[in-house]
Amino acid sequence: MDTVYWFIAMIAFLIIEGVTISLVSLWFAGGALAAMIATLFSAAIPVQLTVFVAVSALCLFICRPLFRKYIRPHVMATNINTLVGKVVLVTEKIQNLEGRGTIKVNDVTWTARSTSGTPIESGRTVRVDRVEGAKVYVSPAEAAVGTK
Repeated sequence: MDTVYWFIAMIAFLIIEGVTISLVSLWFAGGALAAMIATLFSAAIPVQLTVFVAVSALCLFICRPLFRKYIRPHVMATNINTLVGKVVLVTEKIQNLEGRGTIKVNDVTWTARSTSGTPIESGRTVRVDRVEGAKVYVSPAEAAVGTK
């Protein structure tokens, strides 16, 4: 009779995995399969539970990283990510303490801050170091040549 319960548990875990695609329930289905096999050898309920937990944990911690490596969706760079490394002109003097400064990239004006915190005059060329929300952090192009 325990075999039927483990079979139902295995099917339930597979259905949950099919709905969520989280790569967690799949390993519990493997544990349920191992526990179901243990019932075929007349294992007691504590042994079945131990087999279930041990096989589930083993599958989760060993196999999950391998599956994630191959199943992970390809991350494409968005427009924001393509800004990093660009050299652009400062359109308004950048002063972090006053919360001022803008740059223009591809006809779009961005709020800019100096990565080092030092003011950068209007008309200077700067390199985009990173983007955080709607702010672009920049360094003078000469200073940022060796970095990225």
